[in-house]
Amino acid sequence: MILFYPARITHVPEDNRYLVEFPDLPGCLTDGATFEDAKRNAKEALTGYLASAFEKGQYIPEPSTARSRGLYFIEPEPEVSVPIVIRRLREASNLTQPDVADALGIALQAYQRIEKPGKSNPTLKTLARLAKVFGKELHLEFV
Repeated sequence: MILFYPARITHVPEDNRYLVEFPDLPGCLTDGATFEDAKRNAKEALTGYLASAFEKGQYIPEPSTARSRGLYFIEPEPEVSVPIVIRRLREASNLTQPDVADALGIALQAYQRIEKPGKSNPTLKTLARLAKVFGKELHLEFV
């Protein structure tokens, strides 16, 4: 499971800037002086938006898969995307945090850190064990 959100990046001639909007995430906006600046800022804005929503316990919608001209798929930083993906996998498996902590043989507090953006830093071994708990396989891709 990979977390990419579509972003609409449009050039605004009057300002000579590139505006970035995330259709799935109302209010998540940024811009940049160049297209590359806008994409870089989009990743930062997306990461901050998701971390804030997660911390507040707000619903984080699934990313849409719509494709059209002017849409680019942006991935948040791993310290935010990994906890969100893990929580979604846990919830899809109808497991509680204590269930997963028990399956991993770790303290509940240790598991809760795995699901917390900014605090999550699971090892590859832990990620592989989590994948087994959720009935998944772990695949790494370097791009």
